[in-house]
Amino acid sequence: MTARPRAAALAGAALLAGAGLAGCTSTVAGAASPAEGAPASSSVAVFDYAAGQQHVRTDVDYAESPPVGGPHDAAWADCTGTVYDVDIRHENAVHSLEHGAVWIAYDPDALSADDVATLADLVEGVPHRMLSPYAGLEAPISIQAWNHQLTVDSAGDPRLAEFADELTQGPGTPELGATCQNPDFLDDPELV
Repeated sequence: MTARPRAAALAGAALLAGAGLAGCTSTVAGAASPAEGAPASSSVAVFDYAAGQQHVRTDVDYAESPPVGGPHDAAWADCTGTVYDVDIRHENAVHSLEHGAVWIAYDPDALSADDVATLADLVEGVPHRMLSPYAGLEAPISIQAWNHQLTVDSAGDPRLAEFADELTQGPGTPELGATCQNPDFLDDPELV
């Protein structure tokens, strides 16, 4: 069970090195702006998780599924245009959202291989994006950014690309410019 890292990780690493490879501390100054940057679609759910959420080592019982903010692991999930073939650890995924990532989660029992390939096309090679199956997902597809979520029934739904384009490193990102590269997470995306 391994992730397929993308070539964008190498290009992104050089760019992010110049940004100081910003990482999280236990708190982050500032505040998220959940009303800003929401795609025009009225079906996008908007939440209110402030920046500066606590780092935890335990599993979190999130209010939303998939989660869109809140306490999270100190290590982020690699989100360098990464397509995972396993349900990644949610606490690490939330940390990636804090870094400005968009996470597409899907019910593997509800989608065909072609549907998953369509979703992968939105992610592969795009820094601050990731895709993974998600056990127990109540919709075929759910796309998340910090404080935002949209569920859809079809991989061809144009709102997925709209959401991803508007909210990848979008307004309200608590740690704008923070790295998404994490090779250790790629080696073990379920247990980090």
